Amino acid sequence: MPDIQDKIQDIKESKLHSFKLVDFFCGAGGMSCGFSQAGVTILGGIDIEKQFEKTYKKNNRGAKFINKDITKYKPEKLQKTLKIEKFDDKLIFIGCSPCQYWSKINTMKHSSSYTKNLIADFQRFIKFFMPGNIVVENVPGLINAKNNHVLLGFLDFLIFNGYKYEFRVIRTDQYGVPQRRKRFVLIASRTADKINFPEPIDDPNLTVRNYIGEHNGFPKIPDGHKDNSTFLHTTSLLSPFNKRRIKMTPLDGGTREVWKDDKELQINAYKGEGKDKDFKTIYGRLFWDKPASTITTRFIATSCGRFSHPDEDRGLSLREGATLQTFPKKYKFVGGLVSVAKQIGNAVPPEMARRIALSIIGNN
Repeated sequence: MPDIQDKIQDIKESKLHSFKLVDFFCGAGGMSCGFSQAGVTILGGIDIEKQFEKTYKKNNRGAKFINKDITKYKPEKLQKTLKIEKFDDKLIFIGCSPCQYWSKINTMKHSSSYTKNLIADFQRFIKFFMPGNIVVENVPGLINAKNNHVLLGFLDFLIFNGYKYEFRVIRTDQYGVPQRRKRFVLIASRTADKINFPEPIDDPNLTVRNYIGEHNGFPKIPDGHKDNSTFLHTTSLLSPFNKRRIKMTPLDGGTREVWKDDKELQINAYKGEGKDKDFKTIYGRLFWDKPASTITTRFIATSCGRFSHPDEDRGLSLREGATLQTFPKKYKFVGGLVSVAKQIGNAVPPEMARRIALSIIGNN
C-alpha cells in the first residue's frame, strides 16, 4: 500500500497543477515565468506589443500569445481562443497594466493617459469570466494619485462581485529580488476564506555580488560587447565622454561627484550652484554588497541611473539586468538591444511572482 506521506504529496501536487493562468499585459512573461515555477499552468498572455511575442512563446511552450489591444478585444474572443470557462475556481487572471500614467517619474501625463484606464478594461474580462483568483501589479502611484477613482471603482467592483481582497505596497528586496523596487500588489479571491500575502523577508544575501560578476558566470567584457549566444551578455557602446566619466567614477558605488567640477565632463543640466546635487545616482556604479537600484527599461544606459558595473568600465549587460530581475539564466530573450532591455525592465521580477503564486495556492 502507498505510504500516507506519498498520498499527501499526490494531493498537494494535484492541487498545485490544477491552477491555470491568463496573463494580461504579459510583456516578456515575468509573471508567467514566476507562476510557472510555482506549478501553475500558463494558458496564454495578452499584449498589444508584437515585439514581445517571440520571447513569450519561446519561454512558455504550449501557451498562446494574443497580440491584441485589450481596449478593443472582447471576452468572447478570449473564451474561444483559450477555451476557458466562466466561474472556474482554479483560473487566475493577472493584470499588470502599463503604468506610465501613475509613475512618479512620468512628466508626460497627457501622452500616457491611455494607460490610466486599463484596469477598467481588465475589469471587463473579470466580470465576464469571474475567475477564482486575481492579481493586479502596478506602481505605488496607483494608490497615491490624487482624485484616483480608477482603483476605488475597481475595489467596489470586487466587493460587489463577491471577491475578498488585500493590497499593499511591497519592497521587492523583501520578496527574493536583489533590487530596490517598490510595487503595488493586489490579490483577490472569490474562493479563499482569507487572503494571505507572501511573508516579507529581509535577506542580507540579496546583493549584486551574489547574482552577477565573474564568480557567477559573467566574464569581464568591454562596453559595446555583442554576445550572439542566447546568454546575451551584451552591453551598450559608450560615447567617448561617457568612457572618460566611467573611468573616473570610483569602483563599488562611486558617483559622478568626483568629476562634477570638470568643465568638459559635467552634465550641462547640473552645472550651476546647487544643481549638481540633483539626481546624484545618475552615472553611478552599483554597490557589490547592496541590492541593485530599480532595473528600468533604460538600465543599459549609464546616463539613466545607477546602472554602471561595480568595477568594470561599462554599463550593465542585458543578461545582468535580467538576472537582477531574477529571470533564469536560460530564459531566452528575442530582439535587438533596446527591445530586449525594454522587455527586461518592464517585467515583473519572476521570483516575486513565484511567491505570490504560492500564496494564492496556499490561500485556496
